[in-house]
Amino acid sequence: MLSNGDISQVHLPKTERGERTFLKIIESAEKMFLDKGYHGTGIKDITDEAGVGLGTFYLYFKDKKGLYSYLISQYSHVIRYEIAKKIQAAGPGIDRKEEERLGLLAFLELVQERPHYYHIIWESLYIDRTLFIQYYATFGKLYNRQIRSAQSKGEMQNFDPEIMAFMLMGIANFIGLRYAMFDPLADLEQIASEVIRILDEGMFSKTQ
Repeated sequence: MLSNGDISQVHLPKTERGERTFLKIIESAEKMFLDKGYHGTGIKDITDEAGVGLGTFYLYFKDKKGLYSYLISQYSHVIRYEIAKKIQAAGPGIDRKEEERLGLLAFLELVQERPHYYHIIWESLYIDRTLFIQYYATFGKLYNRQIRSAQSKGEMQNFDPEIMAFMLMGIANFIGLRYAMFDPLADLEQIASEVIRILDEGMFSKTQ
């Protein structure tokens, strides 16, 4: 699935053949960045892995950084798409709590299938800190907006929506690490439900 991503650094293909070549370069870059890291990977490593010439790389990408930026933005797009798809499949009438559970489940299923997302996204902190900040700031801004909407409907408590957004993102990230990456046999449905139960019921005992 192609999206515009960071199109300032990318020329998207206009033909089916071009799209196949473009995706081959993307897949090869993912493999090389995972195996050798960003700094250890050269453009020739990517094109050799993809089985294309150096000139073909520059038809689509200005440089390695442009390709990497596109990957990060593409991951953001795919994650949001998979979450939205899971929620929409549940049909109308579900509340925000169930949307949160389904969204978390979609994220866990995706990163269990594609654990390289973690490696490549988090490496951006050491490649270009602004990429890392922008990635999570964009997610946070969108999440903030959804939380405000849920609060206006009385479906979420009126805590600071930005803090809530980053708290929920942090939970998803580290639950994903523990269960989707470290334990590929984990029951993700049960884990997502337990996370929501903890959030719903609270984890601190109330003083009598």
